[in-house]
Amino acid sequence: MNSKTIAQSALASVIALGLLTAAGQASAADKEGAEKCYGVVKAGKNDCGSKGHACAGHATKDSASDEWIYLPKGACEKIVGGSLTAKS
Repeated sequence: MNSKTIAQSALASVIALGLLTAAGQASAADKEGAEKCYGVVKAGKNDCGSKGHACAGHATKDSASDEWIYLPKGACEKIVGGSLTAKS
């Protein structure tokens, strides 16, 4: 490998790392002004894990009381079945 190829690879890595960092910051910023809303999720559309699994998108039934999604603050309580806390 010559020095030009190494320099190009290093530059590409730095750019990719910057893009990944920016994407992570953007998703964190999207959650500001949002709250977890339980009990209104469609199967497979949850935002994160629950007691039965650890990943987003693994809800197995609609409106499960322990599955949640992020919604804008104040929206959850306007939805029938929506709750700010998980129900046992």
